[in-house]
Amino acid sequence: MPLKAIRLELARDPDHPQGSSQFGYEFLAPIDEDGHIDADAWRENRKSCRVWRFWAGEDDEYGHLVHTRSGSWAFHYDIAGDPDEDEAGFRFDSHRFTEGEYVSLREQDGELRTFRVVSIRPAITSRLAVAPT
Repeated sequence: MPLKAIRLELARDPDHPQGSSQFGYEFLAPIDEDGHIDADAWRENRKSCRVWRFWAGEDDEYGHLVHTRSGSWAFHYDIAGDPDEDEAGFRFDSHRFTEGEYVSLREQDGELRTFRVVSIRPAITSRLAVAPT
């Protein structure tokens, strides 16, 4: 199963009533025909399942998509190295990743923020295909 690049951008919130393309994530993952992350295919490609966090006014962060013992998904950042700093996807195990859908993440600061799936494309077109590991 080929990897896909999924781009998430901040949805409407009190600080950004229109949402914002300057705050978000792009990650690589195997997505099945129903739009779900395929855990078996992830196991076969885990090193390639990377994440890029872009946040206006902050340095970019790079890490990996991880599957936790509880069966949920999270973004683990390579620099931090602390699992307490992982950003947990809210119900990523059951969410469909299709353009226009909304997903939530509990970020490092403890805030649960909502993001919109703005694109899903072949992983080869992502900056993660050439970004530092």
